[in-house]
Amino acid sequence: MAIDTHTLLERFLRYVRIDTKADEKSTTYPSSPGQLVLGAMLRDELLALGITDAVQNEHGLVFATVPGNVPGAPTIAFNAHVDTNPENSGKDVDPQVIRGYRGGDITLPKDPTKVIRVTENPELNGLIGKTIITTDGTTLLGADDKAGVAVIMEAARTLLANPQIPHGPVRIVFTCDEEIGFGVKHLEPAQIGAVVAYTLDGMASGEIEDETFSADAATVTVTGINIHPSIGKGRMVNAVRLAAMFIDHLPQRTMSPETTDGRDGFLHPLTTEGGTGQVKIGFLLRDFDTAQLAVQADLLREIARQVEREYPQAKVQVETRKQYRNMRDGIAKMPNAVKFAEEATRRAGLEPKFKIIRGGTDGSQLTEKGLPTPNISTGEHNPHSPLEWTCLEEMESAVKVVLELCQVWAGK
Repeated sequence: MAIDTHTLLERFLRYVRIDTKADEKSTTYPSSPGQLVLGAMLRDELLALGITDAVQNEHGLVFATVPGNVPGAPTIAFNAHVDTNPENSGKDVDPQVIRGYRGGDITLPKDPTKVIRVTENPELNGLIGKTIITTDGTTLLGADDKAGVAVIMEAARTLLANPQIPHGPVRIVFTCDEEIGFGVKHLEPAQIGAVVAYTLDGMASGEIEDETFSADAATVTVTGINIHPSIGKGRMVNAVRLAAMFIDHLPQRTMSPETTDGRDGFLHPLTTEGGTGQVKIGFLLRDFDTAQLAVQADLLREIARQVEREYPQAKVQVETRKQYRNMRDGIAKMPNAVKFAEEATRRAGLEPKFKIIRGGTDGSQLTEKGLPTPNISTGEHNPHSPLEWTCLEEMESAVKVVLELCQVWAGK
């Protein structure tokens, strides 16, 4: 079935122009007002399509149901998140649409120092003649995950416009604050009411991901002694220097994101804030083997003890909090979740590619809560960066995969 790529593109461009950047320091949920704005827009568009139960709840989550037309077919769900990563601006996004991409590096128009290089993005070589969408170089694009949002919306429109496509009930769920780990904070599988869900939040095309990192966050608080530097001799204990010492004690070659890939875990200092009296360092702990997170936390505590031994007047505290867990074990309880995704991908004319995620998705936590939720691709590239880009035809392929998944689960 042909997909209306014009409508798909217009949706995507409309969504990315809304600033939905998540805010890690916010005390509200969702953490930024733009997420409520986009959620309300999506609810209204779903209602306009004729989905009568579309709603945005008090937490900003959007739910809707495309009624099934195959009696007895199970309910399945599709999820995407409306927020964008807090590390780069999502305000005043001005997408650049390159139709009939002719190959070669892509210089971004408002910051010519930003160049999407083919050497760093070799997948561009396979997209000659396609439609590429980039940023202008001053913001991220927001394809993570507004490509997923657009794909789900266009799939819903296609199902409603073509009642001959067999499918069971299809639940649509749009979440907030996924980028800061709170995407399912106010979401339970019972609210979805499906036997399986799929997050549309993946790279490239034809990829199926059923395994993620397990993840914890850690905060290391280094407390020194602050006193006027004019009388600091023998009395000041500079927390900034001790924080630098702490970071310098981390293993650089074996446990950093810069030197690991594949199934390697990492220990990543992400943020620092503070001054002479106290510094807080935020860490990401990541590994595919959940037990290794405790090993990483113990390493941080040992480094803390080393610093305290050298500077007895200082205090170094390590606190960890759980983020998400590898979805592998939960998905194994329903092998059809991946088997049917593979079948749907082939029916959509793509070769399935099984990948692991060096990160997490809302599906990680939904799976842990009992709803198997693999991830499928939507054409995201270079997420979280001004060099982010996507391909319209890869988004189109994702719509086809969603439509085929609906049919496979309906037994057709």
